[in-house]
Amino acid sequence: MGPFPTMSASTMNIGTTANGSTKGSNGSVETVRDVICGASKYNAIPLWPQMVKYNPPQPNPKCVPDIWRYDEVRPYLVRAGDLVKEKDAERRVLMLGPYTTDTLYAGLQLVMPNEIAPAHRHTAFAVRFVIEGRGGFTAVHGQRIQMNAGDVILTPTWNWHDHGKDGSGPMIWLDALDLPLFQFFPVHFVEHFKEKRYPAVDADTSQSPIVFPWAKMRRELDNVNGDWVTREYRKADGSYVSKTINPSAERIAPQTFTASRRETTSCVYHVIAGAGESKIGERVLNWKKGDTFCIPSWYKYQHTAGHQETVYLYRFDDKPMIEALGFYVYEDSDGIIHREA
Repeated sequence: MGPFPTMSASTMNIGTTANGSTKGSNGSVETVRDVICGASKYNAIPLWPQMVKYNPPQPNPKCVPDIWRYDEVRPYLVRAGDLVKEKDAERRVLMLGPYTTDTLYAGLQLVMPNEIAPAHRHTAFAVRFVIEGRGGFTAVHGQRIQMNAGDVILTPTWNWHDHGKDGSGPMIWLDALDLPLFQFFPVHFVEHFKEKRYPAVDADTSQSPIVFPWAKMRRELDNVNGDWVTREYRKADGSYVSKTINPSAERIAPQTFTASRRETTSCVYHVIAGAGESKIGERVLNWKKGDTFCIPSWYKYQHTAGHQETVYLYRFDDKPMIEALGFYVYEDSDGIIHREA
């Protein structure tokens, strides 16, 4: 006899009728519908009616290609600066979504002159791309970093941080966080500091490992020959800046286009300069400076620059996580699918 007693049909209150049908405590089970309805009463859900849902032939993201036009959204964000007082909003943000892709969150954040977005820390990793304004700063775990248009600033996991603004006019930046992941991994924490500001000193942005000045990235893009150039923001040792989010920048010469891409990463683009269009699946999005748009996983896409000026794009994607999990797949120009080990 094994370590567990054997349960008979009578012990489980399940038997067989004279005609071979199964009979349980709730009556006979003679049809497939009886199985589905009966099992569902005990929170046991049959897989076979929805097999394709859980095992699709190819990726089926919930999000769809979309665009947020800066000249349409900005007036509401700035007006929120007048109507939503500092004391009433820990962070004054318009979310682009609420989740911009299935794994990435983007939001436009605003700080007005002489305001402080109070110090807190959280599990989520954040990347800030500065869109406009002067005199703004973010303080990250003791480093006060001046914000300049085009700069990329990291807020690593569980680092105290606050934001502020001196001078006149609004300070606006694009937030990138991995918040959607916490739908699937319910492990997110937030802690508020006892004071509005965490103690910090001015940092040398040319030396800080969490700051990537736009001037430096633009030089790198411009110093490479070719109509289309892309560069990732990386740590000094060449590794990704985080385990979940990968920021990068692209340059596209006027009247030229990028390669057509299709991959299992999803991404968000922000237009730093120039104008053009992107074909994403069957949809074409026209964009210009300040606009932000998203590309879901496994949608084929291609960017085309307009006729007048060079296009510069900022991008962030989820490639570090997708690669680490062994999920990265891409399609080459010949339509051949490749899986990276």
